[in-house]
Amino acid sequence: MPNISLLLADVDGTLVTEQKVLTERAQAAVMALRDRGIRFAITSGRPPRGMAMLIEPLRLDSPIAGFNGGVFAEPDLSVIEMRPLAPDVARLSIEIIQRHGMDAWLYTGTDWIIHREDAPHVAREAWTVKFPAKVMAEFAETDLDHAVKIVGVSDDHALVAKCEADMGQALGDRASAKRSQPYYLDVTNPDANKGAVVDALTKMLRIPAEEIATIGDMPNDTLMFRRSGFSIAMGNASDEVKAQASAVTDSYNDEGFAKAVERYLLNGHAG
Repeated sequence: MPNISLLLADVDGTLVTEQKVLTERAQAAVMALRDRGIRFAITSGRPPRGMAMLIEPLRLDSPIAGFNGGVFAEPDLSVIEMRPLAPDVARLSIEIIQRHGMDAWLYTGTDWIIHREDAPHVAREAWTVKFPAKVMAEFAETDLDHAVKIVGVSDDHALVAKCEADMGQALGDRASAKRSQPYYLDVTNPDANKGAVVDALTKMLRIPAEEIATIGDMPNDTLMFRRSGFSIAMGNASDEVKAQASAVTDSYNDEGFAKAVERYLLNGHAG
């Protein structure tokens, strides 16, 4: 097993429970990592502002990778760097999402913009990230020109998977289009994906990729699995995701994150 100097964790479905709770055991596991000299960082499809509630309890001191690496921010939420979508790619992404009958959300560096406040998952997302969306009948040209992430939303999970495949065909290497949840399709700059987050942190923190462990639950997390020295899939992940990880832990509703840290990183199995 490699020597581990940093654990990079996905947030939803991994670090927090289904009810978006950071458990005491998960918090204690991160503190124990720090005591062992292992740094901790988080990455998510959420904006950095939507992870602010984790900064103090986890005493975060590493860059926060929001929008799957579309924005890197310091723990005080000041922006280190931003990787927006090309404007034509943002427009085409929204067209494809709407063609599939899905709701489209747009994120800039500062705002979350939607068309309908009563659309699926809007209320839940606002509760999760702790700030409201801006409701607009149409996306403004200036927002399309500065889009950091486009999200396609539907409770028809098969439709989201089909849209992901169609989006990949249409956009090719001009964007990263991956599901961050069964009901969310995230479209970001091609250099804004969780694999690129590992690459960026190796440079920012001067930690070799082989000394980075990663943990997540969704297909977009496999991109960081491939770049890191050791990877852990959550018990609630699909078999496809589990097959691409070095190890598998329990579900996010059964302290899977804390158990992974305790078993693989604190008890000497991977470091």
